[in-house]
Amino acid sequence: MKIKLIEVVSVVLLTLTACNNKANQDDAKPDTYSDTTAVKPKEAFLEEVYKDSSYQLTGVAVAANGRLFTNYPYWLDNHLYSVVEIKNGKPVPYPDLKWNSFKKGEDGSGKFVCVQAVVADDNGYLWIVDAAGIGLGPVYKNSNKVLKVKLADNTVERIYKFPSNIVPSDSYINDIRIDNKNGFSYLTSSSNGGIVVLNTTSGESRFVLHESSSVKSDPAYRFSFNGKELKKADGSIPKRNSDGIALSPDKAWLYYKPLTDDKLYRINTELLRDFTTPYTVILESVQDLGHFVTTDGMAFDDKGNLYFGDIEKSSIVKITPDLKMHTLVTDTEKLIWPDSYSISKDGYLYVSVSQIQLMPWFNNNVNKTKKPYSILRLKI
Repeated sequence: MKIKLIEVVSVVLLTLTACNNKANQDDAKPDTYSDTTAVKPKEAFLEEVYKDSSYQLTGVAVAANGRLFTNYPYWLDNHLYSVVEIKNGKPVPYPDLKWNSFKKGEDGSGKFVCVQAVVADDNGYLWIVDAAGIGLGPVYKNSNKVLKVKLADNTVERIYKFPSNIVPSDSYINDIRIDNKNGFSYLTSSSNGGIVVLNTTSGESRFVLHESSSVKSDPAYRFSFNGKELKKADGSIPKRNSDGIALSPDKAWLYYKPLTDDKLYRINTELLRDFTTPYTVILESVQDLGHFVTTDGMAFDDKGNLYFGDIEKSSIVKITPDLKMHTLVTDTEKLIWPDSYSISKDGYLYVSVSQIQLMPWFNNNVNKTKKPYSILRLKI
């Protein structure tokens, strides 16, 4: 929900990356943000770094030393591995074959069931989000989890599980961001809407904002491709809730948005880290940043620029700290549902391309995806 401003808009915009500033956004701001680049720069070059003709991928993670990872969610019947490290252009099951050996009917507690995201942190770990919702369905046998894997020796250091009142069976945990500075992680639930706050030291968790409109996709938004609204095979219109998530470089602000509309929100993480903060205070502290574009994932660079993929227009955009949006590249052939993002130490934005709108779910049960699936990168 929007909060009334107590300072002028210019002051608010200058504080976007401030660590402790709790200034609110102005209700008088424009309702819609457009590309503000007066003279279009030369489009960024999209370089293909990985392709796979077998399985649909969603996540991408680049470690500090350049190691590259991706994941394949268990959405369709054709599925084998869940998480791989890409070595010499080839997928190698990660952290080992056993974790990637799940079959329906088995216990999924010690294996990957349906992995949605992989994220490399700044402390040498890979975080793996196993939503365990096969085909985006209910959680399989209470096997949803988050793994923390030590990249130095590829060992699983810790497995985080969630009580059913925090992540119930209808919750599809989607993406994660890690704050090693304060010892917390944040996850979105894209099915029922909400943010899971995880204390990575104690293992305690809390589910917040479920009652907030900020985590729910706007039912009035028309999520469209080539002028046609996306619909399921049965004619229903899919609405996915809180999905993309990002932490400001100073870890003071958590940014998030529903998948199937163009709104963007943020909240101060100090409130989320204190588990005694009343739910009502959290609800009242959400800041509505306005309309931008639809995006799946999102990522901050160290300068406070936020990167989106405009799913509907096959573009990558940059939102600067003053909330101005600039299109970096548009490619209707390569950017067929830009999905997840990871920024490397040498200044590349890595983008996974998942082609979700071409899946059988939305095309009368006909799979129209164009192989290969790919991971691209562009210099930022």
